[in-house]
Amino acid sequence: MSAKINNLKIETIRHSLAHIMALAILRLYQKVYFGIGPATENGFFYDVEVFEGGGKKRISFNDLEKIEEEMKKIIKEEIPFKKRKVKINEAIKIFKKLNQPYKLEILNRLKKEKNFEVTLYQLGEFIDLCRGPHLKNTKEAPFSFKLIKVSGAYFNSDENKPMLDRIEGIAFKTEKELDDYLKFLEEAKNRDHKIIGPQLFLFNFFEEIGPGLVVWLEKGALLKRIIENYILEEYFKSGYQLVSSPHIAKFHLWEISGHSDFYKENMYPRMHLKEINEEEIEDYQLKPMNCPFHIMVYKNKIRSYKELPLRLTELGTVYRYERSGTLSGLTRVRGFTQDDAHIWCQEEKLEEEIENVLSLGLKILKKFGFKDYEICLSTQPEKYIGSQKIWQQATQALKNALKGFNLDYQIDKGGGAFYGPKIDIKIKDTLKRAWQCSTIQVDFNLPEKFDLYFINKKGEKERPIMIHRALLGSLERFIGLLIEHYQGDFPLWLSPVQVRILPIKDTNKDYAYKILKELKEKNIRGEIDDSSDTLSKKIRNAELEKIPYLIILGEKEEKEKKLAIRKRKVGDLGKMNLNSFLNLIEKEISKN
Repeated sequence: MSAKINNLKIETIRHSLAHIMALAILRLYQKVYFGIGPATENGFFYDVEVFEGGGKKRISFNDLEKIEEEMKKIIKEEIPFKKRKVKINEAIKIFKKLNQPYKLEILNRLKKEKNFEVTLYQLGEFIDLCRGPHLKNTKEAPFSFKLIKVSGAYFNSDENKPMLDRIEGIAFKTEKELDDYLKFLEEAKNRDHKIIGPQLFLFNFFEEIGPGLVVWLEKGALLKRIIENYILEEYFKSGYQLVSSPHIAKFHLWEISGHSDFYKENMYPRMHLKEINEEEIEDYQLKPMNCPFHIMVYKNKIRSYKELPLRLTELGTVYRYERSGTLSGLTRVRGFTQDDAHIWCQEEKLEEEIENVLSLGLKILKKFGFKDYEICLSTQPEKYIGSQKIWQQATQALKNALKGFNLDYQIDKGGGAFYGPKIDIKIKDTLKRAWQCSTIQVDFNLPEKFDLYFINKKGEKERPIMIHRALLGSLERFIGLLIEHYQGDFPLWLSPVQVRILPIKDTNKDYAYKILKELKEKNIRGEIDDSSDTLSKKIRNAELEKIPYLIILGEKEEKEKKLAIRKRKVGDLGKMNLNSFLNLIEKEISKN
């Protein structure tokens, strides 16, 4: 790698490659309308609408190779990136002449926002509306890039706008970095929960039901219940009380909470319902959050300081209207279950409660095999409610909790919600990818909006502080993460089916069902494959379904009252009696 490339910022290289790709597309096709083309975390993309032969052409994966080759030619041509600032009206004239409707839409929006001057970059015959920065010329760009994907993307993320082709590439300073990332992508593909989940009969999506609405299959529903049972048990140990709320509520509830104003785009349309024999129409709303329901539980009676901290939890299913282009397996859905909880406490107990939440969260994440995190502390924004004193106290409480657990974190200055500061925890999986998981948010807003209070020691009304917290977040997203983290090969305690029994002959089935009954009595999750398949095929099927243990039963095993045990990734463990096998399983489960 040349010293010149080494000294360049990778973001500048990636942004410049987006423009180089745009020029390549402009040269290759008859007419091109350009959307946006930014740098991304590992590369770049450009949204384009291409026309050829008098009609619209969809860019396909097979087109990427020739676009790459044209980009490499452009790099060798040493074309300069020319920057100039122009008045916005002049820019509008330029893009009208270039017949670029999407750029004109952006410019007209900027003009309405009182932007009087914009920056343009020219690369050969391609002109773009762009802030930069860019390379000096194309020869400074490395060849260590690759176009990897074509997908659809609505212009401006608006479903009412045309669908453009998003061409995505990756780029690094060296060929080695590129090769390493391509290997990473291949490994990530092998762990894709969208493929593994249906293969393991965990979940599926059905066109007849609708996009973004997951259906848990038998084993997936069991996996979800195993997780729910475990976390609820931990919550009960930590003093949480279980509540349950409906899936809809009167729209007025969301007007009080503020969701109807601040969260409207992610809420499903309100439902207009007329009661029988009544003329008045009531508006109802599918719930996007559980918070207002828990608040109503708090308000169900007058609270005393002796009841605080009050910790309410619910595995509540919520519904959010995610744009179809953003949906992605379990990680972005329209209906999902949150391990939601809300805590009300006195000011002086705030730090202690945050520490308790953080301690519980880290314990639970460790149980699932996660010990590496990215943590962000978001502080007071420009617009906020509550006193400076409370903000300082809440922010310091969050900081103290993180320091108390010796956790490194980044400060997102001004990134807090208007109602309070927060901690967000991203957990890293086997491939070191960060996934948003736990969140701990301090809220001064909702207690005021709903006029919450408790009676303090002096017999006076006092406003509590509210903490929102979700430790796993969306269970759907968390299970998607688990599938990719373990590649579907779950630890024994999590595996929906821990043991599969394989009778060799029909005459061994009675013995197999007897063993299954005894396993179930010991709370071991087992099943029998009593199909007519050969033993080798039964073993192969179990390997593909990633069943941890197999019990093979033939005439000898039945006669000796023994079990032939086979363990996944290990092989045959020999014969043992049922008690020895149960001890083996219990010992393995206890290690987690």
